[in-house]
Amino acid sequence: MSVAGLCQVCEAAQASHGCSRCGNAVCDDHWNDAAGACATCVQGRQQ
Repeated sequence: MSVAGLCQVCEAAQASHGCSRCGNAVCDDHWNDAAGACATCVQGRQQ
């Protein structure tokens, strides 16, 4: 997935990943490579 713009979680860093679960564009800090999803989706799954 091609992404552009700011991370939709922190709104400060450049987005470099697109979450296939929620569609958010996120930076490296908010991407969970092992899960293949953004931190928001991974956190929601753990609750």
